[in-house]
Amino acid sequence: MSNVYDAIVIGGGHNGLISAGFFAKAGARTVVLEARNKTGGAADTSSPWPEHPDFKVTTYSYVMSLMPPTIIRELQLDRHGYEVTPFGPYYQAYPDGRAIKLYADDAKKNYESISQFSKKDAETMPKWDAWLSGVADVLGPLLLQVPPRLGSMRVRDLLEQLRVAWKTRGLGIRGVGDVTKLFTMSVSDLLNEWFESDPVKGMLTVNGVIGTWAGPDSPGTAYVMLHHSIGDVGDGHLGSWGYQRGGMGAVSDACRRAAESFGAEIRTDARVGKILVRDGRTVGVALENGEELRAPVVVTTVHPKIAFLKLIDETDLPADFVRDIRNWRTRSGVVKINFAISELPDFIADPGKNLQDHHTGSVELCFSADFAEKAFQDAHFLRKASERPFVDGVIPTTLDPTLMPEGVHNFSMFTQWVPDDWVDEPHRDELEQYADRIVDLYTELAPNFKSSVIERQIIGPYDMEQELGLIGGNIFHGELSVDQLFHMRPAPGYADYRTPIHGLYHGSSATHAGGGVCGIPGWQAFRQAKRDRSVASTK
Repeated sequence: MSNVYDAIVIGGGHNGLISAGFFAKAGARTVVLEARNKTGGAADTSSPWPEHPDFKVTTYSYVMSLMPPTIIRELQLDRHGYEVTPFGPYYQAYPDGRAIKLYADDAKKNYESISQFSKKDAETMPKWDAWLSGVADVLGPLLLQVPPRLGSMRVRDLLEQLRVAWKTRGLGIRGVGDVTKLFTMSVSDLLNEWFESDPVKGMLTVNGVIGTWAGPDSPGTAYVMLHHSIGDVGDGHLGSWGYQRGGMGAVSDACRRAAESFGAEIRTDARVGKILVRDGRTVGVALENGEELRAPVVVTTVHPKIAFLKLIDETDLPADFVRDIRNWRTRSGVVKINFAISELPDFIADPGKNLQDHHTGSVELCFSADFAEKAFQDAHFLRKASERPFVDGVIPTTLDPTLMPEGVHNFSMFTQWVPDDWVDEPHRDELEQYADRIVDLYTELAPNFKSSVIERQIIGPYDMEQELGLIGGNIFHGELSVDQLFHMRPAPGYADYRTPIHGLYHGSSATHAGGGVCGIPGWQAFRQAKRDRSVASTK
């Protein structure tokens, strides 16, 4: 009976750990199976340089925002080490010595900063914030909504469709138009409707292309911008982000400790080789070493192309579902670069190596929407790494001194783009040259940056697929394009965290609300299993 459980969770990333925590809290005998030798997945803290074992970095994901208070509260994550500090302003310096700072809570400073480039845009910014907040007030709660089975004529499904429609009844004609724009427009077209200054539009563009195989001129990127602007970190500010003390690995550690406190068993070096199916129902899993574990409920939180195309026999799945998963787009041109630096950047626009507020937030590299679009076109059409990449950078050690020794900082850079087929080979030399160009670009803005670099770690799409199972290197387990959102995520008829196999649930970032370290997919997979009464032990 040692290998008989009420629930088996495949994948020990944050979604898997959160799902296991809820199952265990509900009284189910639960086990998490993680293929790697550590839990956490992309929410990871590591020491990548053997010569400096005391240098720690947030390896892949790097900031917190979207995790609902419900999950934090019910799993008591605060008790287990979840501690997020909201970070400072969005900051973009320019070669001419000017800079923009955008604060979450200081409209006066924002006006003064934007006025350097456009007084009209400075006056528009509060209206933009209010408009975006209004749309987020409607769409934000939908992140916690199970997508309905649109097109189904079953009474239960029709009722679910009506419930969703009722929850959005306050939109009105203008509101529906605004939502339509966000789901279909490019972020550059949307920003062109509001703003005139390239620097202002450049800063706001960043959230529309993060993690996305699309430039700012591509339709649908307006929604990506909204997705990254919905959450907060408990400070009440739309779209605000924060640093977890101890790096992102501490978020996963908190989720793991919470799950274990409720009785969940966590097994590492336990790679699943097959999901066992009998008569259309899951009965457990077989590990690659041949060991079998039995349970009436299995939750997969790994990439859908792994779960449904590698771990299950195709004959056990409907042909149209298999086709949908095969066609699931999961491209990426992301490169994560972690720097250890001996001093803070001394920007021409804001001189000083001493800690200042512009060091504590996002230290961007995106001079305009055209700058980002050109970077994408280099990778997409010219099939080469961007000559001038865009970067979403942060220096978490400004607010979290636990990561590095005193006087040393971690500059964590989320960068784009390299060709999406770089997932097939490491491309080490080209990645080094790509990183060199980023160093040079930042050094134009802060002349001391290049000489301050002690170490750097470069993680390309190949590494993300090989190390984390992120097919294509895509951090969302699938692109956030219009045809891969809400009821289409990851396939029509299966966006409700259920799958064609009875007892098998899907809680990866490829499901609705996935993207970012939010935990919603893992939580929703548990809730659906509970609703189906799939686990007799759940309360």
